[in-house]
Parts: sequence; structure tokens; C-alpha cells
Amino acid sequence: MGEPLTDRLFLGVALTDELRHGLAAFLEAKAAPLPGKPVPPANWHLTLRFLGATEEPDRDRVLAFLDEDALTLPFVLGFGPLGAFSRPARATVLWMGVRRGAEELAELAGRCEEAAQAAGFEPEDRPFHPHLTLSRIRPPQDVRSLVDQVSSFPLSQEVDRITLFRSLLGGGGARYEVVDEVRL
Repeated sequence: MGEPLTDRLFLGVALTDELRHGLAAFLEAKAAPLPGKPVPPANWHLTLRFLGATEEPDRDRVLAFLDEDALTLPFVLGFGPLGAFSRPARATVLWMGVRRGAEELAELAGRCEEAAQAAGFEPEDRPFHPHLTLSRIRPPQDVRSLVDQVSSFPLSQEVDRITLFRSLLGGGGARYEVVDEVRL
């Protein structure tokens, strides 16, 4: 009998193709080129809870807890202006904030956290901050002028499910594939 199969997993919200393409065009017009190493639009998502290396029984327990839970109703997600971690003057991550649906996303993240802990995962050590990662910047850069020039993005989408993603690491950078979904 071999080692149990593990996947590098996380729970998140997938973006619709319409929103993804619209945002890519918006950023190209307003902020091209993005500093650092931009995240490919195909990888854009909002992370609710990172699980890490996860065996199938643990994955199934998390999904079962989420499936049993009375999750929030579907809601509309809309993006706000750009921001940066740790701060715009010395950014290591450029992101787009959430202007609509932030409370609902925080509620979903809390339920994902409860499901993960109920399935035996350690508590998350960072507070949830709803954002869409656009670029990773090494070494840190001052992105204040870029953050100041990009306003809210006009498109929105309905969020009607939590997606379980598998992260595949490799030569071309990470790729994400959908493993399962839990409808709201």
C-alpha cells in the first residue's frame, strides 16, 4: 500500500469568464504593465481558506461540513480600487479590493474556517481580507501612483458557490483546477 494521495487545496470564489476578461482589459488600459510578476488572469480568484496539503478523507470532511451548513444566499461581488500589502510605499503584493459583497465574503470565509477546523485543520493565523491578487512584487516597490490612478472596476458578478481548487505547481508557475463546488 502506497502513501495516501495529497493535494494542495484551497477554498475560494471563482471569477466568471466575463468578469475575468473585462478586468484584464480594464487593467491593461489603466495600469499596464503591472509591476512585479502579474498573476495570469486564468488564475484570478478570491481565496476564502487555504487548506494546504490535504488527503482525500480530510477534503471530503471539509466539503461535508460546508454542504451541511446553511451558507449565505447568493450575492453580488463588485471590486474596488487597488491596494497593496504590506503598504503601497513598499508593496510586495498588488491587489484589487472588494467594494460590494465584502461582508458576505467574510461570512463565507468564516464558515470555511469553521469547516476546516471541524475537519481537523489548524486555525488560520491571519485575518481574512477580501482581495484579488494581481501581482507579486519582489523586491518591494513603491506603487502609490498606480494605486492612486486606478479606481473601482465597473463590472460585477453573482457569487453562488464556494469552489474547492487544487493548486498545481510546476515550471510555468502555479495553475489552479476546480476539484468540487458547494452551492450557496
